[in-house]
Amino acid sequence: MGNRLSKIVTRTGDAGTTGLGDGSRVAKDSPRIEAIGAVDELNSTIGLLLAEPLPGTITDLLTDIQHDLFDLGGELSIPGHRALGDARTAALEAAVEKHNARLAPLREFILPGGTRGAALAHVARTVCRRAERALVTLAADTDVSPAARRYLNRLSDLLFVLARTLNRRARRRDVMWQSARVKGAVAPPPAATATRRRTRGAHG
Repeated sequence: MGNRLSKIVTRTGDAGTTGLGDGSRVAKDSPRIEAIGAVDELNSTIGLLLAEPLPGTITDLLTDIQHDLFDLGGELSIPGHRALGDARTAALEAAVEKHNARLAPLREFILPGGTRGAALAHVARTVCRRAERALVTLAADTDVSPAARRYLNRLSDLLFVLARTLNRRARRRDVMWQSARVKGAVAPPPAATATRRRTRGAHG
């Protein structure tokens, strides 16, 4: 890499624009920069989760995901570039199946919480959903790789499963939503309940 990262303060963004990987400049609040920023925030959130004491297999999995997200950020910074393929999405799907197979079936909605690691996995899941929405917004105006959107969709599923996995390993129960906690509370309609009771919880 030589000295390409040696200069940190450049002042080139003081006017509210930033440079893309192809040399062009765009506004810092453009949909493309929003998407890049959301992916970067997701990567940082997973880094925070990795600061927790985690099983080695989960540490390795999350580290690979961090590299994927860095590649995705690079892809988004160069319009038309493709860096993340469907093979990485397939790896996430395999991880979901592997970890979910060890969990008890979900019979009710769960709330984010339990151990600190599980709670951080839920935070990462919600940031992942925001990053996915940012890519959908960007795709309304320009070409965005469908593989990238699929990857973030599966990653949110995996983070949900990992949150439950971390609670199980710590012998902590999932934090269950109590539908009858407030007198007179109206439960969701049966169709919505059936949909949200899938492995992915309230995802999609």
